[in-house]
Amino acid sequence: MTDRSSRPAVLVLRALGLGDLLTGVPALRGVRRAFPGHRVVLAVPAALEEAALATGAVDAVLPAQAPNRGVPALDGWRGPPPDVAIDLHGNGPESRDALAALAPRRLLAYAERAPSRGAPAGRAAPPAWRPDEHERARWCGFLAAYGISADPEDVRLPVPAVPSPAPGAVVVHPGAESASRRWPAERYAVLARRLREAGHRVVVTGGPAEDALVLDVAARAGLPAREVLRGGLPFAELSALVARASLVVSGDTGPAHLAVAHATPSVTLFGPVSPRLWGPPRCDRHRALWKPGPPGDPHGDRPDPQLLRIGVEETAAASLALLTRGERN
Repeated sequence: MTDRSSRPAVLVLRALGLGDLLTGVPALRGVRRAFPGHRVVLAVPAALEEAALATGAVDAVLPAQAPNRGVPALDGWRGPPPDVAIDLHGNGPESRDALAALAPRRLLAYAERAPSRGAPAGRAAPPAWRPDEHERARWCGFLAAYGISADPEDVRLPVPAVPSPAPGAVVVHPGAESASRRWPAERYAVLARRLREAGHRVVVTGGPAEDALVLDVAARAGLPAREVLRGGLPFAELSALVARASLVVSGDTGPAHLAVAHATPSVTLFGPVSPRLWGPPRCDRHRALWKPGPPGDPHGDRPDPQLLRIGVEETAAASLALLTRGERN
């Protein structure tokens, strides 16, 4: 990436998935407000460029991605070193070191080794990582330790100008990056059939590599082909679909966080990770279903046992309650 701007740059590293990007929006907006004269560049997978720019907190994207949610090399950076580098990727030290390799004037990171070149003397020590913090609050608190104000509730995205492919529909999204966060396809199918029998339009969506799963759920549910949105929708179209949906039902994955960003009613099925750490804000329009138990592996290769404890009847009841509430409003 070549920076052709004369403005100093803030480089933020958060090269993860869509859900991670959306939970990081409050922190990104805090950064944007704290550095009004800077160009804010986000290191993120290239596939998320449209989503990153839609936040209004980012001026440009540095494409960056590593397998298995690892820390990517930032060797695409061109031009002078960033004025400020901010690690929102993790607690390091790998992510800190990837940013430090660019020799920024100032580096903000959980795992900061020592004051960066040119940083003011007597600066407060880096904050301590706490595993029990909600992801949105974590990064806002991290910035607060460096004197940057950010509001964990500042999550809303503007509704895209593009039309929704299924306005008013219930969006059922059975996929997730890892198997541990995927509720069984047959349960999603029963749920979709139940909601359709109750008079609601239901569409099934999936990511670019989830066509087989989407088609399986749709076939089991008896959905017509027009209600199957496969191939992975472009971000603007997915965002419009969620923003104008009557309800989103999914696991703990990107569309669930997009529903929060658009204040669309949602039912989210949690398994390996508690909604206390990654769930929606507590309000009447969102339901987080979870069975308490020991933490699981959010990147595991089989459905989490706690996720499997969530039944179709419970999920259907939560979904219909929100849909009924929406019809009354």
